[in-house]
Amino acid sequence: MKAYFDDIVKIMTMENEYVEPGKMMSCEGIRYKGKVFAFYYNDKMIFRLGKNYDISKHGIEEFEYLNPFKNKPPMKGWYEIEVKYSDKWLELAGVSMNVMKNELDK
Repeated sequence: MKAYFDDIVKIMTMENEYVEPGKMMSCEGIRYKGKVFAFYYNDKMIFRLGKNYDISKHGIEEFEYLNPFKNKPPMKGWYEIEVKYSDKWLELAGVSMNVMKNELDK
């Protein structure tokens, strides 16, 4: 599935001049104006969508919040989406980019 993530990066960088590849916690990611909004880790894509985002409107019934730290609670603004929902990854990457864009372009 890494190849599909790479395709998403290519599509998004071609469609928006401010989108570029990047790194998040040593993982391949996608940035908007230097800020990571999505990345690939352990055959999952992780998206920054915000704490109150309703992921179910994309037909996603199973997800986890990003939890990279042993002694801290999960990061509830970041959603880990499994390969079984990979058909939603490109759509979610667009939503995630727009969340970041709205924050940075105020």
